[in-house]
Amino acid sequence: MSEAALLWGVLVSSIGVGFCIYGKRQQAPIPLLCGIGLVVFPYFVPNVAALIAIGIVLCAIPYFFRR
Repeated sequence: MSEAALLWGVLVSSIGVGFCIYGKRQQAPIPLLCGIGLVVFPYFVPNVAALIAIGIVLCAIPYFFRR
């Protein structure tokens, strides 16, 4: 695993923790699930470009699907 993938994984996971906390406190399932996805998926994606692309998509989902 490269240093870039490790650092991007930490950044994406920390954003995911924020989404998890927000989703749990607001009882909103979409941000909660996206937060869990942001925390978990960096473990399985070794490619930096794919890591960034998937992270952007998961961060954008709560914006477009509000309840």
